[in-house]
Amino acid sequence: MTTPKLSDALAQAELLHDQATLSAAIARIGGEIDHALAGTPAVFLTVMQGALAFAGQLATAIGAPLTFDYVHASRYRGATSGGELDWRHRPSTPLAGATVLLVDDILDEGHTLKAIRDYCLEQGAARVLLAVLCEKRHDRCVAGLAADFVGVEVPDRYVFGYGMDYYEQGRNLPAIYAVDA
Repeated sequence: MTTPKLSDALAQAELLHDQATLSAAIARIGGEIDHALAGTPAVFLTVMQGALAFAGQLATAIGAPLTFDYVHASRYRGATSGGELDWRHRPSTPLAGATVLLVDDILDEGHTLKAIRDYCLEQGAARVLLAVLCEKRHDRCVAGLAADFVGVEVPDRYVFGYGMDYYEQGRNLPAIYAVDA
């Protein structure tokens, strides 16, 4: 099977959120996080690879002291639907007693985020706050999981751009697009 072309997807895609909208949402989330942290240090834990673009911009919008680390776990492996969780990197920063700010690109069904959040709690994190650039509107989210900070909502369609990929392409797009899967 050949990989679908990003240019073909963009030709039929709907622009959901442009760069200005996303930048404003990220600045808003940064303020909300600062308020919630109230100066308390936190471990800023980026979920790779999708959250990279969002996390970089979000980090500069937060004034509280942050220690940076990352986690790399995926269910998608370049596909459009998820499978079993594949842990590629666990954080090296000790999480015991820490406030963890778990940063990801999207909250869809939440299986990956729940597993990562649960891992942080198992490591002794005092609390885990979840910040996502976008949250997909549907009723299939894992029970007991909700984002504390959400930038924008997206419809229940295949979305890409601003960290999210279309067959491992388009993560660097400065906007979020949707196509019918």
